[in-house]
Amino acid sequence: MKWYIAKRLAFTLFATWIALTVTFGLITASPNQAQMKSMMSCAATGDNPEECKERFREQHNLDQSATERYKNYMINMATLNWGWSDSRSQYVIPALLDAWKYTAQYAIPVLVISTVIGYALGLYSAYKPYTLSDYAGSFVAFFGISIPNFWFAIILIMLLGVRFESLPVYYQSGIPQQQGWFSIANIKQLLLPITVLLTASFAFQTRYSRAQALEQMNQEFVKVAKAKGASHYRLMVWHVLRMAAVPLSTSFVGRMLGIFFAGSVVIEQIFSIPGLGFMMYTAIVEQDTALVLAMTLITVFLAIIGNLLEDIAYVLLDPRIDYGGR
Repeated sequence: MKWYIAKRLAFTLFATWIALTVTFGLITASPNQAQMKSMMSCAATGDNPEECKERFREQHNLDQSATERYKNYMINMATLNWGWSDSRSQYVIPALLDAWKYTAQYAIPVLVISTVIGYALGLYSAYKPYTLSDYAGSFVAFFGISIPNFWFAIILIMLLGVRFESLPVYYQSGIPQQQGWFSIANIKQLLLPITVLLTASFAFQTRYSRAQALEQMNQEFVKVAKAKGASHYRLMVWHVLRMAAVPLSTSFVGRMLGIFFAGSVVIEQIFSIPGLGFMMYTAIVEQDTALVLAMTLITVFLAIIGNLLEDIAYVLLDPRIDYGGR
């Protein structure tokens, strides 16, 4: 097991290097929008655009060769010297520390609630398959999976924000700083983003957990436990859920990254939340190389380390799994 973990950690470094290299190459080959904006600003103020262009290239080390800039970037990423963010007008690490709090305040509740509700509904549907309650749960799950998040967000804004004026339609970042992160006003303006993300997240968990639970319900050890008079709670939680948790845990890292990065881009753009998704979108549009590379590093690192933790969790959930011979 120790040798397996060591090899996976070595693969983590290699995969991170590949991801950073590809991202750096794509940014280098793309037209630099920030340089074009700088030249347009100089032309509007009457300065020489060529002088502004040269000054911009010197400030961003664009006068160096691509090889030299790539080497410097790799060294800086390894030493946590992630540079200056032009789109945020601050250093990259403080920018990440400022933004992640806004994403975490709605992403963590969505992750926890969707896991609890999704697994509970999935187990209940598997225990009573093809009944009215199972069909109702399946309808809600299919609705959550099928409906687009951006469309559902707009509909909620039109109904609850504009029509009935019961919830805020955009996020005010000054409220948590003035009244606190757990204040009623801050929780109120997070209800719509949480509802939109929760719809799709718990629906996926419900369908997946139901399928895994139905497969375990037909196993011999479940039939033996039922014949011995095991209660419904013990049968579903201790026997079925324990075995179904092994395949169910494979989707945890993907859901976490989907909520924190992929889903947050759309939600934060719609509700004007200054979190990681909004920052990532702005950095890509303005070609903020330092910030894009930092976000890529964090995403790849979380994905690979998360998958490693999932593999270790397999051994804890099912002692029959052994990585010693691999």
